[in-house]
Amino acid sequence: MGIWELLVLAAGLSMDAFAVSVCKGLSVPELKPKHALITGLYFGGFQALMPLLGYLLGRQFEALITNIDHWIAFVLLTLIGINMIRESRGKAEELNASFRPSAMLPLAVATSIDALAVGVTLAFLQVNIGYAVALIGVTTFLLSAAGVKIGHVFGLKFKAGAEIAGGVVLILMGLKILLEHLGVFG
Repeated sequence: MGIWELLVLAAGLSMDAFAVSVCKGLSVPELKPKHALITGLYFGGFQALMPLLGYLLGRQFEALITNIDHWIAFVLLTLIGINMIRESRGKAEELNASFRPSAMLPLAVATSIDALAVGVTLAFLQVNIGYAVALIGVTTFLLSAAGVKIGHVFGLKFKAGAEIAGGVVLILMGLKILLEHLGVFG
């Protein structure tokens, strides 16, 4: 998996965190730079941690499922993508304006669960996990910090679109992995 593919994957994974960041920005009566920093650190940190945990888990089972790993990657990424698209059509979440750990920790965990499954997929693709998790974490940090500001300025306008875009990206990544393994791309 090349740098561009990892960057696209990182952006796709970041869309849930971006959407929640937009909502956090909307919930704040007076936006301060520390709000964007806190949001970026929580979401970026967990988006980096979860794929690492998934990768370690996936490496434990790699020898057992090496013949079907491409199918597992395809199914996991497709299911995650479909779920993100489905969630984009739901009712907007009400978020409180708190940036305390008791408010941010559950949001960070919830938005990074998908990254855990992607980490399992990365174990089968022989990706440099240190580089991948750093890229995912930094991308999520930047998009989440920007999302708080965007949410404060523009409101919920971008939330659904971000989740749909993220879902489509993950589905396409899964399809690409499957087609490459089946020899369609050369």
